[in-house]
Amino acid sequence: MTIKTGIPKTLSDIIPICPTKIVGIRDLATVKAKTSKHQWLWRLLLVLVLGSVWYITTRAAIWPPYLVPPPSDVFDFIKISTSDGTLIGATTTSIARAASGFAIAALIGLPAGLLLAKVTWLDDLISPAVGGLQSLPSICWFPLALLWFGMSEVAVLFVVVMGALFAIILAVRSGVRNLPPLTERAGLMLGARGIKLWWYVLIPASLPAILAGMRQAWAFAWRSLMAAELLSQSLKVGIGHVLTTGRDLNDMAMVLGTISIILVLGLLVDRVAFRPIEMFIARRWGVDGA
Repeated sequence: MTIKTGIPKTLSDIIPICPTKIVGIRDLATVKAKTSKHQWLWRLLLVLVLGSVWYITTRAAIWPPYLVPPPSDVFDFIKISTSDGTLIGATTTSIARAASGFAIAALIGLPAGLLLAKVTWLDDLISPAVGGLQSLPSICWFPLALLWFGMSEVAVLFVVVMGALFAIILAVRSGVRNLPPLTERAGLMLGARGIKLWWYVLIPASLPAILAGMRQAWAFAWRSLMAAELLSQSLKVGIGHVLTTGRDLNDMAMVLGTISIILVLGLLVDRVAFRPIEMFIARRWGVDGA
């Protein structure tokens, strides 16, 4: 009797060996597709329910329209502001600021987190301070930025960077340090040393945790930017400036419409930029992507 050895190269080689595994994977994919469809239906239902409650509330005149405007007024503001270019220009400016600050924070935070994960004495010295700075509200950096850089784009960028930086450092540091010791040992046994060990073994194995920290850092950067724009009125108009203008004009439709745009932009960046990467890593590493 001949026994086949070696790595299967085709699907026909795999099916006789583990048909139940292949079927199980297909069944799991079907279940996940149905679950995702149901999740979207529930989310759509939630939006419809909240919109209905909002409409009924305004029709019942529980609060005056200048406090709770009807949905039609908010949609009219979004439509008019989009058509005249105000909202598009402000949105483009804010996204550019957030992306620039986030990129700078990532360029600094990724190597800093790797350094803390590798050098134990440096980690013991600096990590408590990094954790403390992470808990500091990002708006607290704005007075310091004004004193250092004045009312300028650099000041706003500084606040965004500081809002995202420490979350990235801690995510990278925790992702590498929390790896099972067997991961590094396996890399060493396969001949990976120095940079190759980090590039081919440790960093790829830490990617799920690092990506989760990057998503959180983006949320911090976006919130930091909104806070900075609310307080910096002399710069190029961003979405935060539009929100402040609505407050100054006592225009609640403008305020609610701008808040809606801020929420949609935050969710859109998360879904378009981070979600595909997360799904790729989940498939590549064989873990279940939420």
